[in-house]
Amino acid sequence: MAKDTVRYPDDVVDEIDRLVEDGMFESKSEFYRFSAEYVLTLIDPDHDVETFNFDEIKSELDIDEQSHARALGTDGGTFFLDAVITVRKYGLRGNYEAAERFIDDHYDSTDQECIILEELLGTYRNGTQNRTA
Repeated sequence: MAKDTVRYPDDVVDEIDRLVEDGMFESKSEFYRFSAEYVLTLIDPDHDVETFNFDEIKSELDIDEQSHARALGTDGGTFFLDAVITVRKYGLRGNYEAAERFIDDHYDSTDQECIILEELLGTYRNGTQNRTA
């Protein structure tokens, strides 16, 4: 295993120390290994995770796709971009119910991303109505 030396702001290290003291992570090393692997899985979903107990830690931290998307935000979250593409596909095919199910399954109705996706879906519905009128 390789060893790297990295400098972090004192506030970040203090927060990591608190997480270790609270038992969220077994050690600072476990936190750093998990964090690095987690970011790599965000960048490359096919990344082969080597960190011991990665899935268990992720489960304990209650990281799901919805909170993951919320953390990334609409300005760069891969999941949101994928959601836009999915809703667009359904909209182009006139499969509005599938698009609604997708949105409802992945977003809370008050989420900003949800509102944007529903507006996007509405443009496809309105486009169909305008073509038939």
